[in-house]
Amino acid sequence: MKLGKRTYPILVGPGLLGSRELLARHAVAAKLLVVTDEAVGPLWLPRLEEGLAERDYTVCVLPNGEQQKTLGNVATIIDALVEARINRDGAVLALGGGVIGDIAGFAAASYQRGIAIVQLPTTLLAQVDSSVGGKTGVNHPGGKNLIGAFHQPTAVISDIDTLSTLPERQLRAGFTEIVKAALVADAAFFGWLETNGAKVLAREPAVLAEAIRRACEIKAAVVAADEREQGSRALLNLGHTFGHAIEAGAGYGSVLHGEAVAVGLVLAAELSARIGRLPDADARRVRTLLSSAGLPVDPPRLGRIRMLELMSMDKKVKDGQVRLVLLDGIGRATVTADYPREALETLLDERAGA
Repeated sequence: MKLGKRTYPILVGPGLLGSRELLARHAVAAKLLVVTDEAVGPLWLPRLEEGLAERDYTVCVLPNGEQQKTLGNVATIIDALVEARINRDGAVLALGGGVIGDIAGFAAASYQRGIAIVQLPTTLLAQVDSSVGGKTGVNHPGGKNLIGAFHQPTAVISDIDTLSTLPERQLRAGFTEIVKAALVADAAFFGWLETNGAKVLAREPAVLAEAIRRACEIKAAVVAADEREQGSRALLNLGHTFGHAIEAGAGYGSVLHGEAVAVGLVLAAELSARIGRLPDADARRVRTLLSSAGLPVDPPRLGRIRMLELMSMDKKVKDGQVRLVLLDGIGRATVTADYPREALETLLDERAGA
C-alpha cells in the first residue's frame, strides 16, 4: 500500500503466521497485544505464538460475531492495553476476521492517540478487503460502522493457511468482495472469476492466492488515490449502501456482511440496467456469478420504506440525497445521486416488498 511515509506491505501466502523472521520484521514493537476471538484463537493462536516465541506479548480474547462489534469491546481492548502497560511504542496484532480487525484497529487508533497495529486476517473477506486501507470502527443500532477512524496498519500479513478452517459460508461471503473489486475496476478480472470462481471456492492454493492478490492490488490503488474517502474511494462501497441496510434491518449477525453485499451488488447492477447505464446482459452476469457461488441475490422482505430509512444513514448521503455507486459497465463504476428516485423505489418495492 503506497501512502508516502505510511506505506506498508501486504503479504499473501502460506505459512506466514509462524514465521519468527517475518513477524520480527513487521511487528517490531517491544510489547505486543494480540487481539483475537473465541473462534479463531483455538485454531490459529498457537501458530502465531510460534512466530512470537521469546517476544513480550499479552493476549486479549473476545467473543466472536458481528454483534460483538461494539464500543464495549473496544473498551475491553483498551483495558488490556493499560493492564499490560503498553505505551505508544507498543503494537496491537489483530488475529481474526473483519470484526476483530475493525475493533482492534479502532482501539489502536484511540489508545494514547494512536499506536501501531498489524493486521493478521484469517477470513477471505478480511484478507481481500477489511484488513487493507485503514478503515476501523464499530456498529451502532442506527447503522453499520457509524463510529470509527482511519488508522492504517504497519503491515497486513495474510496467511492463506488460515482459510483451511474457514466455514464454507464465510468463504463464499469473502468471495463477494473479490467480485466487487473486479466490478469496480477490472473487467478482465471479472471474466477470470467467471472462469475460475469455482477453483477459488475450492481453495486451490495458487488460484486462491491470485484472487486475493489481485483484489488487494485493486483496493490498494483506489485507497492510495483517496485515503480518507473524499472522492474515488467511495467506489469501493459498490453494493454496500444496500448491503449495510440489509445487515441492520435483518439484525447484525443474522446475515453475513458478504451475503448482504452480494445482494447489494445485484441490486446496484439491476438499478444501473433499469436506468440505462449498464447493459441488461451485464446485470445478468453479476447475478449469475454470485448465485453460482452460492450467495444470496435477493434481499429479505424488509419493505421499501424500511430499506430507504436505513439507506439514509449511509456515509455517502449528502444534503439528504442517497448517493449510490452504480455501474457503467463491468469494471467501471461511478458514485452518483443522478438517478430517478422512482426507479430506486420501484426496484425496492419489487425486491424488498412495498
